[in-house]
Amino acid sequence: MSNAPRGRRSGGRAARQAARSEAATETRAFLTRTMTPVEVVSTEGLETIEHNADTILAEMGIDFRDYPSALTLLADAGADVDGERVRFPRGMCRQVIQSSAPATYTQHARNPVRNVQVGGDATVLVPAYGSPFVHDIDEGRRYATLEDFRNFVKLAYLSPGLHHSGGTIVEPVDVPVSKRHLDMVYSHLRYSDKPFMGSVTAAERAQDSVDLAGFVFGEEFVHQNTVMTSLINASSPMAWDATMLGAAETYARSNQATMISPFILAGAMAPVTVAGVAAQTLAEALAGMTFVQLVNPGAPMVFGSFASSMSMQTGAPTFGTPEPALVLFTVAALARRLGVPFRSGGNLCASKIPDAQAAAESIATFLPSLLAGVNFLLHSAGWLEGGLAMGYEKFIIDADQCNLAATFVNGVDLSENGQAMDAIREVEPGQHFLGTDHTLANFETAFARSEVANNDSFEQWAEDGSLDAAQRANGIWKKMLHDYEPPPLDEAADEAMLDFIARRKEVIPDEFG
Repeated sequence: MSNAPRGRRSGGRAARQAARSEAATETRAFLTRTMTPVEVVSTEGLETIEHNADTILAEMGIDFRDYPSALTLLADAGADVDGERVRFPRGMCRQVIQSSAPATYTQHARNPVRNVQVGGDATVLVPAYGSPFVHDIDEGRRYATLEDFRNFVKLAYLSPGLHHSGGTIVEPVDVPVSKRHLDMVYSHLRYSDKPFMGSVTAAERAQDSVDLAGFVFGEEFVHQNTVMTSLINASSPMAWDATMLGAAETYARSNQATMISPFILAGAMAPVTVAGVAAQTLAEALAGMTFVQLVNPGAPMVFGSFASSMSMQTGAPTFGTPEPALVLFTVAALARRLGVPFRSGGNLCASKIPDAQAAAESIATFLPSLLAGVNFLLHSAGWLEGGLAMGYEKFIIDADQCNLAATFVNGVDLSENGQAMDAIREVEPGQHFLGTDHTLANFETAFARSEVANNDSFEQWAEDGSLDAAQRANGIWKKMLHDYEPPPLDEAADEAMLDFIARRKEVIPDEFG
């Protein structure tokens, strides 16, 4: 025990919580899993799904739309091109990918302490992506603005359980579509020093993202290292469009990572069965990843999967149901067999507010993601309303769960301290462990602590205002933004980015919608 005078601890519970929070910010750059990923499909079953994916590729084929250079590239590599339909000989895609795609890569942050490993036994937790609306319990649902975007970048930066700044955390609808990517990438680079995602809504916007990163990292560093991991979605079923292909090519040629991700609503964009969704997901991803490796062999990339079930009564997407979790486990295993990093998961829900439904559905997607061994876990914080809204309170609640996940994936400590035999020997039968040397040495770090959950007595909880989790989270995000201080950024780099943005906005016409 410390010999410090008792007066040193007079700050009480709030002071201790602050001290723990301060310590937590010196965080792990990413999670390292010690547990073996859960396997739900046998080797024979996975081979069947791989065979079916090859059948899709060889017989039905994949459309590469409005991008003639992709057709030429694939034809030259041995694919059968008929118009925009591309059919791949069995095994071709796997051979191309396995001959050059890295099994892991490092995404560099502007603060090197925050560099993340993507692939292997690493898991990177990343905020939600793409919402046009935001929600908080004060104002309800409304369109997102650039201020909201900056707020969420700041909250992600301040959240120790999140390892990444994300990408299009929300769509700032108060900025023209044609120009908002400049403000978004700048916000990631200015208000955070964690890794981030680039724009993918046009090839030239991807190039703007690369150029902006060059002002901060240096052009040569960007050319030789990966500083962005960006989301490339298939147009399921079984098609890739020019927008995504153009962005993927731009990033691949710049040595920047891409997540090649089919986006599937089972029953509408794929069959209703788990094996059917898995086979189609694999086929679409193999085709996209083959294109990337042909553009630039060795370019880092991630096998992505996003699959949700749907209500057969309304057609609306559903979350937290068993079938997408089974798809996730299955496709994660397929990615490991292919030998590339895997992206999926999140804290997903269909709920419109941060309520019990949101909590239940979120944990039903988040926990399988951890158990499946997902490497890049997008949508880890903030997701509401099937992704249509980013919730301020939901973000805080989810980020808290992300922080707790670090202890879970570490597994069981079997060190001498973890075995605790000295403590067991010290305590007589019928006594307690509270005063043992082992307990006193470990009490501050013995258990992961939630910063959102309330564990007080009913009486103390009532005296403090009877706040529910959302109300507590509301106070937390407001305090975080009030206390926010930006990480240091070289003034010359900041000025160079602002000058570049001003010049680009002068020549880009305004586009809305």
